[in-house]
Amino acid sequence: MFDVLKEDIQAIKDRDPAARNSLEIFLLYPGLKAIRMYRRAHKAFLKGHFFRARLISQRAARKTGIEIHPGATIGRRLVIDHGTGIVIGETAEIGDDVLIYQGVTLGGTGKDEGKRHPTIGNNVMISAGAKVLGPIKVGDNARIAAGAVVLKEVPANSTVVGVPAKVVRQNGKKVERKPLDQIHISDPTEQEINALKNEINSLKAQINKKGEDKK
Repeated sequence: MFDVLKEDIQAIKDRDPAARNSLEIFLLYPGLKAIRMYRRAHKAFLKGHFFRARLISQRAARKTGIEIHPGATIGRRLVIDHGTGIVIGETAEIGDDVLIYQGVTLGGTGKDEGKRHPTIGNNVMISAGAKVLGPIKVGDNARIAAGAVVLKEVPANSTVVGVPAKVVRQNGKKVERKPLDQIHISDPTEQEINALKNEINSLKAQINKKGEDKK
């Protein structure tokens, strides 16, 4: 247990230039406190002590502003920088050496059962305000930009940005993307109206055919 704590503190030192010493990190860093309390809650969860596990996790959320479900699976040396507003769902899986900034959500879409939350690979960085939703995979060494909304799998060694997130760099090279046509942008309302028109025309054709068959 002490070795794990030393690892966690050293990981913060390596990634946070503002970290001055181990005592400061141990006493004052909410990200470390949230991870320590998660590990206690997770042990209780695995033993089937679900109420106790949730009690610990909710105390952690009140103290740190970071909500980690005790059922989540988290690897070694996770660093939570700042941390306020982070939410990590029950079936989320996080690899080793991951860096997560404030406001990140590893959540579900409401459409899935069982495995509902993302799987994050090793050495992944998830920047402030990013949302990774659904049972998707984020590959090793991936980078998710601030404010991105990730709904599809992210390849290893890639960078994704935007809403919805798109790959802009992979294996150190820029990914060519088609230029956005600002003039000929389809109107979603018009598309919906056209779809309804097509459906009405189809129904009319079926009614006319039935009328002809009766004759």
